[in-house]
Amino acid sequence: MQPNEPLFGQISRRDAMEDIVATCAALTIGGIDSPSAQTNERKSMSITCIIRYQIDPFQRDGFKTYAQNWGRIIPRCGGHLIGYFLPYEGTNDVAWGLIAFDSLASYETYKKRLKTDPEAVENFTMAQTKRLILREERNFVEVVDGTFEVPSSLGGAIK
Repeated sequence: MQPNEPLFGQISRRDAMEDIVATCAALTIGGIDSPSAQTNERKSMSITCIIRYQIDPFQRDGFKTYAQNWGRIIPRCGGHLIGYFLPYEGTNDVAWGLIAFDSLASYETYKKRLKTDPEAVENFTMAQTKRLILREERNFVEVVDGTFEVPSSLGGAIK
């Protein structure tokens, strides 16, 4: 085996994105228990913002700190943080952030809160000063009814 050869096979960017969106959808509609979702009453999130970051691969640790900071800030400002994801294998300059909201109106309120939150402003400034993020894209997604968690008609595990 070569030093950089993956242990379980290559995963394409498309496959990785599909896995992220599936996880996001599960959390959005309450299909997976997360520590913050383990209450008797769950609030359904109707949209999820998927942020694709092109990062400086030589500043991965700096971006990790930036992402960890959002772990405190995003929930405080009204977003349901699903998670941040760093490059692991393959492309080394693409990271992802997933945040769910009740609606686009909730997202707009959240953005206003971020602009006045001192820690959020400090985190944005740090990323800008250190040039951690080279490019950022946002997409808003929702689950298509009847297409999520549809089990195989063959039953059992895929062989």
